[in-house]
This record gives sequence, C-alpha cells and structure tokens, in this order.
Amino acid sequence: MSPESDEVRVWLVERGYNNRDLIILKYATPDGNQVFRREVASQALETVTAAKEVSPDNLGTVNETDIQERYAAEAERMAEKHDPNEPV
Repeated sequence: MSPESDEVRVWLVERGYNNRDLIILKYATPDGNQVFRREVASQALETVTAAKEVSPDNLGTVNETDIQERYAAEAERMAEKHDPNEPV
C-alpha cells in the first residue's frame, strides 16, 4: 500500500454462507472498528486473500464493542500469520 493511496488495508475476519448460496466475506480494519462486507455467489468465488485494499467509502462501522474486539483480534492474527496477498 503506497502512502499516496486513499485505500485502506483490511484483513479477512469472517467467512460465512447464507440461504441464497452466497458466500459472505468480512474484512476488518486492524482496530476492528470498520468492516468491508462482500457477498459472492459460490460459483463465482475467486481466490480469497488474507487482506484487501478498499476505498474508505466501502467501509461500514462496527458498533458493537464485542464484535470490534473480535474483529481486531482476528485481523491481528491474520496479519501475523499471512502476507496480505496470500490465499486463505
């Protein structure tokens, strides 16, 4: 991530499924305060990487303290164990 970039690095913190056969990926900022959510059809899923660079406009706020703490802990764990572009 270059210093001139407006994008924010977020780390994969949660992966799930819903009843419409969509895979839900959640990437959070290292502090757990913001989240990027992506829904992808299981047939169209590409490689999932440990981190992504996203526009701040695409981030939502995490309002619950326990979820912020969980996301922050998982983002830290992912950052320690994986390179950002590493498939997970």
